[in-house]
Amino acid sequence: MAPTILIVGATGNTGRAVTETLPKLLKANEAFKSHRVLAQTRSLNSSSAQQLAKIPGVEVIEKNWTEITSDWLRENEVVRAFIASHNAPNQFAEESAFHVAALGAGVEYVVRISTSAPNPNGFTNYLMPSIVEYIKGFKRNGELGPLSLMISKDAPFAPIDPDEVGVFAAHLLALDDPSPHNGQRYVLNGPEDITGEQLVGLVEQHIGTKVEEVTYEDLSLLDAMLESQYEGSGQSMTVIKSIKYAPLTVWEGKCNASTTSKEVLAIAPPRRTPAEVLEDMLKA
Repeated sequence: MAPTILIVGATGNTGRAVTETLPKLLKANEAFKSHRVLAQTRSLNSSSAQQLAKIPGVEVIEKNWTEITSDWLRENEVVRAFIASHNAPNQFAEESAFHVAALGAGVEYVVRISTSAPNPNGFTNYLMPSIVEYIKGFKRNGELGPLSLMISKDAPFAPIDPDEVGVFAAHLLALDDPSPHNGQRYVLNGPEDITGEQLVGLVEQHIGTKVEEVTYEDLSLLDAMLESQYEGSGQSMTVIKSIKYAPLTVWEGKCNASTTSKEVLAIAPPRRTPAEVLEDMLKA
């Protein structure tokens, strides 16, 4: 069996781009030509998993990552790994167990996506869908309803395409010597700041008229999502709903483009602006 780079959560927000990018980087480096990419997913039947399985050099497996042990990692000759875990409260225990297993198996390097940093990523695929639906709804029926935005009116905010987070992670995994990055924490935000007011301006450009009613810092969609996903799940709703504190750093203007780590800009700088992402989502 070949030395293996494991991608945990390969069909997720960031894992998909890791899986798509990493084989190209490995192929271009003589030191990694014998390595394989092992992409973990919860279901081989999903369309995302089936698409990833078509990538040369990628093997997709169906496995519950919380059951991964040191023995399993050794059996599969895992030498490096990427993990983007869920953000439910039990994540902390489950991901800790994964790292303990990796340490016990002698895994050389792990890249993880933080779910608890005080300077959170604002992913464009969370920010834009309601805006896309608003624009498409107006074009269907010509009606202007209220527009609700999770971000504030005036604070600069640089949302990032999660694929670009995955691309950066893939570059770290493909380094000949990742030791300078051991124990480091990198902040990734998008390449361009936008305020809620400017986002409304983008909407108005697409619909050709003024939006009359806008609500900023609106968490009603988040409330609905949390209740639909976790109500009756046995998880503490008090703990679950603490995620509503995450946007505070965005509203305070602390998640702007200038906060992106210099190492990110040197290795794989984010490039997709909010306007470009919105344009692509409207075409989809």
